[in-house]
Amino acid sequence: MASKDRMGFERHFSGLQDPRIGPLHPLIELITIAICGVICGADDWAAIAEFGQARYEWFKGFLELPYGIASHDCFTRVFARLNAEQFERCFLSWVQAIAEIAEGEIIALDGKMLRRSHDSYLGKSAIHMVSAWATTNRLVLAQEQVDEKSNEITAIPRLLRLLDLSGCTVTIDAMGCQKKIAQQIVEQGADYVLALKKNQGLLYERTQRLFAHAQTTHGRFQVEHCQATATEKGHGRIDTRTCHTLAIADWDFYLDPKDIWPGLHTVVKTTREYDLKGEHHTETRYFISSLPNDAKRLQIAVRQHWGIENGLHWVLDMAFREDESRIRTGHGAHNFSLLRRLALNLLRRENTLKVGIKNKRLRAGWDPSYLLKVLAG
Repeated sequence: MASKDRMGFERHFSGLQDPRIGPLHPLIELITIAICGVICGADDWAAIAEFGQARYEWFKGFLELPYGIASHDCFTRVFARLNAEQFERCFLSWVQAIAEIAEGEIIALDGKMLRRSHDSYLGKSAIHMVSAWATTNRLVLAQEQVDEKSNEITAIPRLLRLLDLSGCTVTIDAMGCQKKIAQQIVEQGADYVLALKKNQGLLYERTQRLFAHAQTTHGRFQVEHCQATATEKGHGRIDTRTCHTLAIADWDFYLDPKDIWPGLHTVVKTTREYDLKGEHHTETRYFISSLPNDAKRLQIAVRQHWGIENGLHWVLDMAFREDESRIRTGHGAHNFSLLRRLALNLLRRENTLKVGIKNKRLRAGWDPSYLLKVLAG
């Protein structure tokens, strides 16, 4: 039978401040039942309550349940009022206890909108979360909510401050390509790879001109550079990806002669070529990085950044139906998003069952012994 210590939740989540006065159902027990419910396929508070009722005898083996299983109204009220920031810190404490982040880990930062968390009647916008994703461990390390009427630029520094980045490489899309963010990453002992788009204005244009100057009319480089090429097959096509990098030591006057970016060592140009439906396509992207001039390493970092889309955002939508969730009351949407990410981390860590996340959720719901394996992860 399970135990609260074996699950490892109590010591990380027991410090949460209970928003109720004179509560009946212990808060840690509500959290435990909610986490188990989400692992096993529950996608709203009613489903969590039903799961608790169905597994009452199993839960009774390690929870006190002085008043039985709470109703779905109780779960709704408690998680709507539960301090989301405190819940985030408890989640971070738990992740730090289970995750082993090796030096060189690539940590991808990206945002996701919870599309149906808006409430037009109350004038409440859909909440927007920025997550930190360890691409090798395939774990959510932390998340931060974007302030209403703001954007990811304000949330990223807060998210970075939560993390121990020593020896890691942080990758962010063009929204986070800001000098202050680059400075913070360097000060926290990490390297960065930041995507460039036209929103960066002069930096984007000067990076384009630098690569144009470095290449001949036939596309061959006439200056010292580094190059890596990779070929991938899939989805009925062959992709050829080429990465060119230039050390900027002798070229910084091209980029920003007055105020060079903190820690900037390398500029990157990636080219993707593929044929689709008889047409040849070419996509070119630019990046800046504090990493050394190593095209292979930078190509890997750029490719692994998009693991946050496939390994996190896509899974949350397909396996957890996050974009369909209509939880809106109070902090409910934020807190349920955290339950999903906690469940996903546990399901990822359980590797004896070689199936996708959706089928792992089904198996955990059908088989209490497998649920224990997931919880012990």
